[in-house]
Amino acid sequence: MKLLLAICCVALVFTVVFANISQEEIDGFVEEHNKAREEVGNKPVKWNTTLAEYAQEYAEKRVDDCAMEHSMGRWGENLASGDGMSGADATKYWVTEKEFYDYESNKCVRDECGHYLAVVWGRTTEVGCGISKCRNGQNYVVCSYDPMYQPEDEHPY
Repeated sequence: MKLLLAICCVALVFTVVFANISQEEIDGFVEEHNKAREEVGNKPVKWNTTLAEYAQEYAEKRVDDCAMEHSMGRWGENLASGDGMSGADATKYWVTEKEFYDYESNKCVRDECGHYLAVVWGRTTEVGCGISKCRNGQNYVVCSYDPMYQPEDEHPY
């Protein structure tokens, strides 16, 4: 009986944690990441529920202020917020930074490109994301990446 109760509690926790993100959202995140990765010849990423749980928990922590502050966790991370922003929208937004990445120098030029590099980095194999609704009405989107993008001297693709 105790085992059954424990299993039910775990199932309830996962239901609550993932209640804000539908399969359609998950598919949008993964599809947009993999489109960008395919463009540069990198392998697709897979959805990771541990990363998604972490991202969702952090998104929920930012509900009051919607601040663009990283969680400083052990995984790579992209953040975005906006009115009605979906997972696919956030990923497309991060990919717009591609124009600021110079492959030859392996550096960002004129503007930030780190969000784009996190999306396409070749060593990343898994992604998990979360979305919350902030008190200001905007959606707050978090994606966590494993392994984390490391910008040393290595090209992302």
